[in-house]
This record gives sequence, structure tokens and C-alpha cells, in this order.
Amino acid sequence: MTASRRTSPTREVEDVADQLHSAALHLLRRLRTEDDALGVSPPRLSALSVVVFAGPIGIGALAAAEGVAAPTMTRLVDGLERDGYVRRRPDPTDARGVLVETTATGRRVLTRGRQQRVRALATGLASLSSEELAAIRRGADLIERISRAEA
Repeated sequence: MTASRRTSPTREVEDVADQLHSAALHLLRRLRTEDDALGVSPPRLSALSVVVFAGPIGIGALAAAEGVAAPTMTRLVDGLERDGYVRRRPDPTDARGVLVETTATGRRVLTRGRQQRVRALATGLASLSSEELAAIRRGADLIERISRAEA
């Protein structure tokens, strides 16, 4: 009996999910060392990324996007604002609300961090064969697809 017949489809999917989870954690830990050089904490970088790509956003929506409570997000935004990465402005649709928007400095920091992470990944990918690189590309496409489907 072959291994594929002994392993149920559900178990095979779970095994791949477990391996992918482990690989993703190792990759994120490796890339976090690149972010350390920026001097911005991972939670702040994550929040900054949302602000950069979502455009001006309210604190509540930003907190929901990051999966944290509004008071926690307020503290993160306070730090980003102190560092000159974001600014608050009145929400034109809510007299009591504010929107958080990125500054040019915040956009540059996020762009520089992404470039550093991409260079670090490219260094590792450069040692792969063209077939392996094609497999990684296909895997990345599939990961993107399942990530968007679950969102």
C-alpha cells in the first residue's frame, strides 16, 4: 500500500498545514531580524503597514485590522506619531473622530523595511535551482490565494 493510500486526505492536508505553519514562523523570525535594524517594534510596523496601505483610517478600524483593543492601538499610534511616522487629523464624517494617516517618513521607513526583507529573502532564493524557484513562486501564489479566501 502506498503512503498516499495510508494517509487520509484530511490528515495529508493537516500535515501540509503544520509544515507550512512551521516554515512561516521560521521565515517570520528570520525576517524580524531585518526589521530590528529599523528600530521600530513589530507591532508598530504592522500598524504602520495598515495605515500606509489602507489610507487614512480610524483608530477603531485600525485596532480591528490588527486584532487589538482600541486603547492598545491608541498607544501604538501615539508612539508612531511621536516618531513622525503618522499624524492624526479630524475625521470629516465624525466630529469626535480622528483619522490616522502616514507621513512621508513613515512611508519611507515601511518601504525601506520591505526592501531589506526582500533582499534577505532574495539572498536565500538565489541558491535555488530554477525549478525550485518556480515551485516557490507557485507556492507563494497558492498561499496568497488561500490567505485572501479566508479573510
